[in-house]
Amino acid sequence: MSHPHPELGPPPKLPDGALRVTPLGGLGEIGRNMTVFEYGGRLLIVDCGVLFPEDEQPGIDLILPDFTSIRDRLDAIDGIVLTHGHEDHIGAVPFLLREKPDIPLIGSKLTLALIEAKLAEHRIRPYTLEVKEGQRERIGPFDCEFIAVNHSIPDALAVALRTPAGLAVCTGDFKMDQLPLDGRLTDLPAFARLAEEGIDLLLVDSTNAEVPGFIPHERDILPVLRQVFDKADRRIIVASFASHVHRIQQVLDAAHEFGRKVAFVGRSMVRNMGIARDLGYLRVPGGLVVDVKTLDDLPDEDVVLICTGSQGEPMAALSRMANRDHQIRIVEGDTVVLASSLIPGNENAVYRVINGLTRWGANVVHKGNAKVHVSGHASAGELLYFFNICRPRNLMPVHGEWRHLRAAANLGQATGIPKERTVIAEDGVVVDLVKGVARISGKVQAGYVYVDGLSVGDITETSLKDRRILGDEGFVSVFVVVDSTTGKVVGGPHIQARGSGIEDAAFGPVVAKIEEALGRAAQDGVSEPRQLQQLIRRAIGKWVSDTYRRRPMILPVVVEV
Repeated sequence: MSHPHPELGPPPKLPDGALRVTPLGGLGEIGRNMTVFEYGGRLLIVDCGVLFPEDEQPGIDLILPDFTSIRDRLDAIDGIVLTHGHEDHIGAVPFLLREKPDIPLIGSKLTLALIEAKLAEHRIRPYTLEVKEGQRERIGPFDCEFIAVNHSIPDALAVALRTPAGLAVCTGDFKMDQLPLDGRLTDLPAFARLAEEGIDLLLVDSTNAEVPGFIPHERDILPVLRQVFDKADRRIIVASFASHVHRIQQVLDAAHEFGRKVAFVGRSMVRNMGIARDLGYLRVPGGLVVDVKTLDDLPDEDVVLICTGSQGEPMAALSRMANRDHQIRIVEGDTVVLASSLIPGNENAVYRVINGLTRWGANVVHKGNAKVHVSGHASAGELLYFFNICRPRNLMPVHGEWRHLRAAANLGQATGIPKERTVIAEDGVVVDLVKGVARISGKVQAGYVYVDGLSVGDITETSLKDRRILGDEGFVSVFVVVDSTTGKVVGGPHIQARGSGIEDAAFGPVVAKIEEALGRAAQDGVSEPRQLQQLIRRAIGKWVSDTYRRRPMILPVVVEV
């Protein structure tokens, strides 16, 4: 089993007739999925998604893949294939198209409709090619075949890439629900046909590789929703991903059955469900959906709200309701349903929202206490079945954290895929398929690119470290005026603390230490402001650490007169 090492250098020139695979996101993490394929000097990108920030990334809105390795090769990109419309697969497309707006986008009808609506907000009109399962398209040197897969959003596709180097298959996100709500099964006969042709490299969704057995059917949720609706005496508020059309359909069906009206809350929810309805993916009985502004005219027992925020996102509707920062106020007896999974890393944020809602008297129904969600990713039993169908010559698990990638690799080996033909990589690690054998050949830059408001890429790890220190320990500012000729202190030190838990008056004992340090510096002829700032920082930092066992950020300012 191959795996990357920190000492990997840049990859060599790609041999003639070989296929290069470079994941720029989605390996070692849940999200930011993006893989670059190269053949004959041309590039094809599969997916271009975002990762959502965690608690240790304060102030960050989104995390993008790093485009550095392809930035000077944008003219060589023949297209971006989008497997489905979830944010972790399409969310970074606007940021790449800002750099070259005419890169073609290839995807299914719903996927393209969702990304076109997103791009409209960025004032980008993309070039698109709509495809559907069973279709084959030549995209540069890549002969692409699209295959239907079942996922938690309609119209998801896998893609098979044929080049003279061999056949590579990307599953995208998929599961094998045999009773899907829309009747659209994962096309196992198509994968079996590809297996007869010979799959040289299989890139497989690994998210649920640790989960034993088979994922329950999506339709199993409806009876549970009926029970929730039957018991609820007041409003029902359902939080879901804004793109989870199947789940929203089940909520609409239950609301219609129990005679309730439905209102969508949140810009992305309203937009996406409007698109799904207009394209026929969401069936909405007449008169069922009403504007949120009309809810005040309806009795609570006749109302269902569908909103975003199932992952505890601080600016989403549900979080704001929990914080009493939304026009919709949670009251005693409301029922809130979190109809989604917990993305790893979001647990604290989600439970914080659940506690906030419970505080105001809501009955919160979530995956932990009711079957209101089933995953959209194949579990171990399904993956074993899938590997036996595909029989790939080389396996590369993708779309998962390290534990998921290794679990998928182990499952593949259990079905007979040789250990030496199983490649576990991480973001930026380059895998070359040469003469039918996949091997790691190098590594390119693939770090996190942070979006903070309108700023893209300006926030560094150092900036985040400073933010974490400020959030955890606060800061202490020290203002000193020195004589530019003698170096002696003529004003200050003036000390102020914020967020450190230390009163300004408590810094009296350290003033003498700072003056003493600056006095010695003047005697030694040290007068450069940067050096004096370092002396102040060390003096006050040691005192605060010794006295309070704290390490606030210290901001010394030295002014010469």
